[in-house]
Amino acid sequence: MNLATIFLMLGQGNSGAGGFQFVFIGLMILIFWLFMIRPQAKKQKQQKEFLTKMQKGDKIVTIAGIHGTVNKINDDGTMIIEISPGSYIKIEKSAISMDWTTNANKAATATK
Repeated sequence: MNLATIFLMLGQGNSGAGGFQFVFIGLMILIFWLFMIRPQAKKQKQQKEFLTKMQKGDKIVTIAGIHGTVNKINDDGTMIIEISPGSYIKIEKSAISMDWTTNANKAATATK
């Protein structure tokens, strides 16, 4: 049963409540979009912008909780980070947590 069939079945009542049902379904879709889809799209856009602005020397936190400093950004979507002096690892850019990095950098600047 597809969506058009469901809408047609809703509007077949004799009581005239079919219009209300269309409005109700429309409001449900609008609310779903406002509270779930739009915020997620906004967060994805912020994450992408955060990753493109990343540069050498930035302090980051990965989604695994590894703290480090960006040493080199590669063209293939990876980067080399220094986790302790002289110790480097290669990670995917997508493994960087925007929220944790922002919180860690705020905490570091607050203690200075």
